[in-house]
Amino acid sequence: MKQILGLALGVSIIAAPVAAQTGGGASSHVAVLKMQAEAVRSLVLRTAEKVPEDLYSFKPTPEIRSLGGVIGHIADGNNLLCSMANGDKPVFNQANEKKTTRAELVAALKASFAACDKVFDATTDANASTPVDLFGQKQTRLGVLAFNNSHMWEHYGNLVTYMRLKNIVPPSSEK
Repeated sequence: MKQILGLALGVSIIAAPVAAQTGGGASSHVAVLKMQAEAVRSLVLRTAEKVPEDLYSFKPTPEIRSLGGVIGHIADGNNLLCSMANGDKPVFNQANEKKTTRAELVAALKASFAACDKVFDATTDANASTPVDLFGQKQTRLGVLAFNNSHMWEHYGNLVTYMRLKNIVPPSSEK
C-alpha cells in the first residue's frame, strides 16, 4: 500500500509542473493522462518480464484467464480502446490473449503501447473533447484514453493477485 501511495504521490509531484505548462504540444490534461498510462504500463511490463514463463499458464481457478491470458488481454484492450479513442471503428481481436510465450506477450504489450502513444501524440486541446463511440455510448477522445488506463489498472490488480498466490512480490510492492 505504501508503494502505491508513493507512486501516486510521485505522479502528482511530476504532474503539477506539467499541468502548469502552457504553449504548444499536448494539453496538460493529455500529458497527465499519458503519464498515468506510463505508470501502469511500466508495472504491467515489469510483471510480464518478472514472472517465470512457466507460470504464464497459471490460472487461480479453471474458469478464468491464465496469467499470460491477462497480459495478452491488456494488449488487446489497448489496441481496441486506443483505436476507438482515435475514432476508428472497433475491431475486436483477441489474438494476443491466445499467445503463450513471454517474448510474444512482451512484444504484444510494447506494440500496443506504441499504438496508444500515436493516439496520445495526436490528441490536443482542440480534439481532446471530440465525441467518439465507446461500445454504443458517446464519450470524449480523452475519456476513452482514461478508460483504457482504468482497464490496465484493473487487470494489473488481477496480475498482482496471481503473483501473490505464487509468492512473487509484484513490481508495485518491490523495495
